[in-house]
Amino acid sequence: MASVAIRDVRKSFGATRVIHGVNISIDDGEFVVLVGPSGCGKSTLLRMIAGLENITGGEISIGDRVVNKVPPKERDVAMVFQNYALYPHMTVAANMAFSMKLRGAPQSEIDTRVNRAAEILGLSHLLGRFPRQLSGGQRQRVAMGRAIVRDPQVFLFDEPLSNLDAKLRVQMRAEIKELHQRLKTTTVYVTHDQIEAMTMADKIVVMHDGIVEQIGDPLELYDRPNNLFVAGFIGSPAMNCLKGTLRLNGKAEFEGPGGIMLPVASVPRNSDGQPAVYGIRPEHFVIADDGAEVEVQIVEPTGSETQVIAKLGGKEIIAVFRERYQFKPGDKIRLSPDPRLVHLFDEATGKRMNN
Repeated sequence: MASVAIRDVRKSFGATRVIHGVNISIDDGEFVVLVGPSGCGKSTLLRMIAGLENITGGEISIGDRVVNKVPPKERDVAMVFQNYALYPHMTVAANMAFSMKLRGAPQSEIDTRVNRAAEILGLSHLLGRFPRQLSGGQRQRVAMGRAIVRDPQVFLFDEPLSNLDAKLRVQMRAEIKELHQRLKTTTVYVTHDQIEAMTMADKIVVMHDGIVEQIGDPLELYDRPNNLFVAGFIGSPAMNCLKGTLRLNGKAEFEGPGGIMLPVASVPRNSDGQPAVYGIRPEHFVIADDGAEVEVQIVEPTGSETQVIAKLGGKEIIAVFRERYQFKPGDKIRLSPDPRLVHLFDEATGKRMNN
């Protein structure tokens, strides 16, 4: 196992810059998820750690060793790809053993490691099969087993669950997390799915357009997003963000769309009349007689909760309730946001304004 340090790393493809001075520190044994929309640079960064992409500038260290010029096979990392990358003409056992055979390891050691990995992943009864005889989930387990057999310092996962159906993704998420808790190997995991990031990570790195927007543990990013991008990206359904103006008429308030006044716990000094964005998560609304009037547009019952899409001052919002309200489209209801859980962002810069 080893720590990973990414210092002012940059990447350009010709004249096009795709990574802009990224700094990330990953502790020994930590599970770190790089998350962001397609094209944000997260997979490129992972491939630079693996040595599959050259580094244009900056420095990457694995343990105490700078690996900028170190070939991939000498970095002691194991990568699990989105498409499994299994050899179709080899059995499960041969796929898992392949890297060790290349290294010239003794057959007894190969057999011991393959059997151990197969036992951990529930593949022992499949060792004699070929990839074409396996389901998608089984193939992904084989790809993980091939990585485990190598006993690397760092595991690298590049969107490994995106080819699986929804139920299997949930199951494999739990299996990968359990695997990390058992092996304690430093893990860097790339996904565009923020639910995966929230449920699996010790630490999340949110990326956007080749820069790091915020680094923190999952609940820190959820409860205190640094800016509008993180606020909108982390959380499902996404945070409601309403443009308006801060008001200090004896008490702090926010004048939202259509002149509707919304409560806030506090606002920065001398901010009366300042344009701002009011953020409130869907689950932080309650039904209240003194709340703002909204018109119900769509009701989506999921069983465990009820999601309501409504119009507030002409702008669409989403509210989520644990109760099974029997609302219908066109109904007028009153919603009150919890002022202690309101997020305020500067409209011009997108940066957080309140503590």
